[in-house]
Amino acid sequence: MINRALVRVLMTSAALAAGSLLAGCNSDQVSLANNAKANQPVPPKLVAAMGEKDMDPQSPILIRLFKQEAELEVWKQDRSGKFGLLKTYPICRWSGDLGPKVREGDRQAPEGFYSISPAQMNPQSAYYLSFNTGYPNAYDKSLGHTGSELMVHGDCSSRGCYAMTDEQIAEIYALGRESFFGGQRAFQFQAYPFRMTAMNMARHRNNPNMPFWKMIKQGYDHFEVSHQEPKVDFCEHKYVFDAQKPPGATRDPVFDASAKCPAYVVADDLANAVREKQAADEAEFNKLVAKGTPVARLNTGVDGGMNQVFAAHVPGGASTGLSDAGEAQGFSLVSMAPGTIPSHVNPPAAPGPDEPPSSRVAAVTAPEKSGLMASLRKAGTTGALAANATGATAKPAESKGATAPKPVATKPAESKPAVIKQAAARPPFKPSAEAPATTPAAPAPQQTALVSGGAPIVSTNSFDNRFSAVK
Repeated sequence: MINRALVRVLMTSAALAAGSLLAGCNSDQVSLANNAKANQPVPPKLVAAMGEKDMDPQSPILIRLFKQEAELEVWKQDRSGKFGLLKTYPICRWSGDLGPKVREGDRQAPEGFYSISPAQMNPQSAYYLSFNTGYPNAYDKSLGHTGSELMVHGDCSSRGCYAMTDEQIAEIYALGRESFFGGQRAFQFQAYPFRMTAMNMARHRNNPNMPFWKMIKQGYDHFEVSHQEPKVDFCEHKYVFDAQKPPGATRDPVFDASAKCPAYVVADDLANAVREKQAADEAEFNKLVAKGTPVARLNTGVDGGMNQVFAAHVPGGASTGLSDAGEAQGFSLVSMAPGTIPSHVNPPAAPGPDEPPSSRVAAVTAPEKSGLMASLRKAGTTGALAANATGATAKPAESKGATAPKPVATKPAESKPAVIKQAAARPPFKPSAEAPATTPAAPAPQQTALVSGGAPIVSTNSFDNRFSAVK
């Protein structure tokens, strides 16, 4: 089975190369096909892992990301229809604070649920490869939040984005590309401040962003109990998950992020499972608070974080900033790091004394009640996500010229660090100039996105249009 899967991936890569030759000079249509970076195959070791986990190389994916732990997870659908964890990647650098993005230039990396379409994949990024998170979604827009070109990219340098090494983003990009070739219309991107455990909720119980975090924990819980991609919708300036039409209704509920919520229900089996999980979380939360679990610092003025596996290899990078392995799986701090660390990387500053809470606080209109799960109960275990991603306008290409100033590390790098790992026979890391992905045209419907208002940018450079003849 593993050999068949590997052969299939290699045949796909060969078909792409042949397609680029046949297309001739139509550079707009073949810009992805003749880009060696974007066409790197999924590594054989990862293909073998898929086989062991009963996953097909072109089955749908889902990404979860955690700032505090500085980890990015790629989940993949197995042949039973459920999502299983394929691989966890340490994040090289992220900027800002724990909490959602609110305005352009605040250096915040977004938190929430977003939908990634083929057109949001940028094969000609100035940061090796990238994909646009789709921020702002309909929820963000309903609150007047602003920002653009928020990416997950390579180069290990962040100004409001999530930065991986070039080797890591090449692998993640390949996994997304193959899922699109397999028919996935968009994959879900879930970004959290931390793993939404009772311990982390207790540690951050005084954070002014807690109402927002309790709201998105609903979606976290839906995925944890079902291992199915939650359907996400927005109404009354809030998220709802896995909403269905009520019994006897003749049509599906229509959601508007700024309007009153329509009548909807959540399937009984899912709602019951979520309630049981939340009851257990609340009981554990209350125990932790009762025994005096220390409260995490509020905004310390540190700009973002870095996984310890990278901090250990950066000159002056003893601090991981706002990242803390906590309950995360952790990575070995041996001499090998997962990718090349550029010499220009600024490690996060060491934490300073407590300061007043940050002004970057998400607005949640629902009234807050005491206790970890009170606000969750108010919403029930409801949730929903429209079948179409509509209405966001995030650009699929970023620029190195960000408006926000670059942070100054407390200990600037004095010398260029050694290359920890270099991929064999891979294309140059740095293209000479940024070539933004063009504005796309919608591909033929196959599988609808599950995030309403999730910035569906589909262009003439889309995977469907470019490779319809060789899929």
